[in-house]
Amino acid sequence: MEHQTTLAAEIQYSGVGLHSGLEVHMRIKPAPAGAGIVFERTDKEDRPRVCANAENVAATIRATTIEENGVRFFTIEHLMSAIAASGLDNCIVELDSEEPPVADGASITFLDLIEKAGLKTLDEERSVISVDRVLRIDDGDRFIMIVPCDGLRVSFTSLNPHPLVGTQYTDIIVDEASYRKEIAPARTIAYEGEVEALRKAGLGLGGTLETVIVYNDERWLNTLRFPDELVRHKVLDVIGDLRLAGIVRGHIIAVKSAHALNTALAKKIYETYRV
Repeated sequence: MEHQTTLAAEIQYSGVGLHSGLEVHMRIKPAPAGAGIVFERTDKEDRPRVCANAENVAATIRATTIEENGVRFFTIEHLMSAIAASGLDNCIVELDSEEPPVADGASITFLDLIEKAGLKTLDEERSVISVDRVLRIDDGDRFIMIVPCDGLRVSFTSLNPHPLVGTQYTDIIVDEASYRKEIAPARTIAYEGEVEALRKAGLGLGGTLETVIVYNDERWLNTLRFPDELVRHKVLDVIGDLRLAGIVRGHIIAVKSAHALNTALAKKIYETYRV
């Protein structure tokens, strides 16, 4: 039997949001068994909360947004990915803005913070979704599916016509050690020609070469941490998005998937196995 966990100590971290560009102060606090992952706005008088579950996904344009009763939080996937990999079941994420800090554009900072705080084991049993059938979401030439597997495994194929990027594939059995080494350092990515349009749309306002991998028609503008950093970050996103379904055991197979398909699969899993 697996037991639920929470943080052994509070976490504090400040920075700017990737898309909003706004300064944000984050505090992650322990929560009791059964609370799940809850986001809370500390700058609002009534401190409204949103539960991080698949039912509350409201938008998936360039990031995953959750919303409940008119309150929203966006770009939660990197933090959720670290939470999933660390085995943290219950916590309150307090923010004084709508978006967590971007940190370095990956999830390694959040994983380090959780590890430093430590986890406390609770008496209550952990609820684990062990997928026992094939669940699949298709969108043209893109798809994501999950099939039965004893642990958590992700196989992802990214297809990009740009010669600097091309076809990238990775396959990883996910545990905290493999996630830390192979996935957590992988940063988000952008094409230089899209940056201006994104900013006009109010996106990417907090992105810099310290937080985003950027490429143009000729070269990468910063140094890659992995030759296939793009597909590794795609896996990071999948793990974060699927955590909205709960703690899932299965083999995720994806081709060209992004937040829309990831969260659609999370919803399908959540609805299929909801108690």
